[in-house]
Amino acid sequence: MHDTAPLSDAVDAATHIPAGVYAETVTEVQHYTDRLFRFRIIRPAAFRFRSGEFVMIGLPNAERPVYRAYSIASPSWDEEIEFFSIKVPGGPLTEHLQRIRVGDTVLMRKKPTGTLVLDALLPGKRVYMFSTGTGIAPFASLVRDPETYEKFDEVILTHTCREVAELEYGVELVRKLMDDELVGDLARAQLRHYPTVTREPYPVMGRTTELMASGKLFANLGVPPIGPQDDRGMICGSMAMLRDTREALEGYGLIEGSNAQPGSFVVERAFVD
Repeated sequence: MHDTAPLSDAVDAATHIPAGVYAETVTEVQHYTDRLFRFRIIRPAAFRFRSGEFVMIGLPNAERPVYRAYSIASPSWDEEIEFFSIKVPGGPLTEHLQRIRVGDTVLMRKKPTGTLVLDALLPGKRVYMFSTGTGIAPFASLVRDPETYEKFDEVILTHTCREVAELEYGVELVRKLMDDELVGDLARAQLRHYPTVTREPYPVMGRTTELMASGKLFANLGVPPIGPQDDRGMICGSMAMLRDTREALEGYGLIEGSNAQPGSFVVERAFVD
């Protein structure tokens, strides 16, 4: 989930659905902690997106619905759309969104966008997906997409959370992925999952930037330090995490890219001022 200014649409008088918006049914809801949950909705037949993109979603609970940007956590081939969300007490959207149940309706704007897409990266040997909290969502899409494994020999998914329980979405994702009919063989051979925790005891503790600086991350994974020739990066998390990780990658000689000009790393722009 990304925090952006609330938006509104003109409502179609006949359907009460804003113009330019899909209204789709919730098919599944799963709560992980008192702060995190995921849900899935029916995918509109005409909806197309690239794995890693985000879209604006809202609820039909007001004359002028509030929308927020959410990364799509399901891959581009999936028949449903998945989202991974935080719960914000008093939040204009999440205060209500966290209470949704199967059968409820979620509004979704028709135009996806985003920079965390494979097209924005130059060819390389290894891709790092750096995430904190719900920032793992776009990578949940990408690690389930065969194209990711076609473009890179090694895929390293890092996920840092404050508490161990907050890692469960990623742990569950990777566990199921290993038996996935479409990409299971590829994931078992090429995907590396590197979860870390900052506030509770865990096998690996600390922020990924600290673990890179100390060399522990590379030693744990058995890979050389990041270099501009072989390595590519994708970053999604809090504002502070984006800043620190961007600086770290630039320190290794990587150059930020975009859809218009591919580079050696990309940042989720929805978080950036």
